[in-house]
Amino acid sequence: MDRYIATELIPPFLFGMGAFSSTALAIGSLFDLMRKAVEAGLPLIVAFKVLLLNYPQFIGYAFPMSVLLSTLMTYSRLSSDSEIVAFRSCGISIYRSVVPAICLSLVVTGLTFAFNEYIVPAANYQAALTLDRALNQEKPAFQERNILIPEYAEIEMPDGKKESTLKRIFYAGRFDGQRMINLTVLDWSQQGLNQIVAADSAVWNPAEQVWDFFKGTIYLVAPDASYRNILRFEHQQLKLPRTPLSLAERNLDYKEMNIMQAQERLELERLAGDRQKIRKLLISIQQKWALPFACVVFGLVGSVLGHRPQRRSKATGFGISILVIFAYYLLMSMGDALGQGNYISPVLAAWSPNLFGLGAGIWLLVRTAR
Repeated sequence: MDRYIATELIPPFLFGMGAFSSTALAIGSLFDLMRKAVEAGLPLIVAFKVLLLNYPQFIGYAFPMSVLLSTLMTYSRLSSDSEIVAFRSCGISIYRSVVPAICLSLVVTGLTFAFNEYIVPAANYQAALTLDRALNQEKPAFQERNILIPEYAEIEMPDGKKESTLKRIFYAGRFDGQRMINLTVLDWSQQGLNQIVAADSAVWNPAEQVWDFFKGTIYLVAPDASYRNILRFEHQQLKLPRTPLSLAERNLDYKEMNIMQAQERLELERLAGDRQKIRKLLISIQQKWALPFACVVFGLVGSVLGHRPQRRSKATGFGISILVIFAYYLLMSMGDALGQGNYISPVLAAWSPNLFGLGAGIWLLVRTAR
């Protein structure tokens, strides 16, 4: 039975992969590239290359959709042909008959995670880079001017609570990719304003993990805001974090990062203290984990809906799949908005559609089994 149901699940799954990914590609990328080709003179060969590079992103979205379509159509066909009745007459419960669908969902979950982690971010990055070059809008690999990096640290208050406080402000007028120019550093690393560093330029020294400052002045300031000393220098090494250089380098978009890159970026943003970016990254990281598990949710919901004893055409099954998918992504959008608005935690914002879908699937399964 397991082998029979598995062979029945594969053809509609492959059909769904082709149908959903191509439809999403046309809506999400093809029309925009056609407009750029007409209005901005984008060469057709470049547009075709960008289209191919965008395709993996939509394949990643199509995995869970195809699981839903496959399970719904397969079990609907088994039900309409009375094969579900034959299974039950042999003592096979509904709980047992949905096991092949759950196993397929788990396999596709692993494929989705690997695909979205190792292929999609790199393809999205190359697509954006190719498009920018073709339109002569290529962004520099770093922030060139007015680099202002605040650095925060958590301190423990007398009541035991931890509070985020400003530790250091790093400002550079220009950055040429290697050298920071016209720098000012305000340092509160000790109690009170500890020092002010002004220099013509500075470079990061990776061998010694320090900053090399050139032609500048260090103003040492006492806690009562009086100057303690003024030190002029031609070359001075200061042990400051690499954070300003990391944040000045080209920022990858959320769709261009895998989980490890997003985690590294999160650590930098935590040092900079931008809470909005921190929450967005936290939600993005959780969504990268949650989206593959939508395959399990859709596999359960599709197989249970397919058990309903009524005849459905393939078009009806496709339509029900669209409605379920729309409801899922609507919940995902709502969770994302509530999470970024700080109404719910990033974990709940990313996983709430899966939790809701899993709860609905289990309820339908129990009700159908009765």
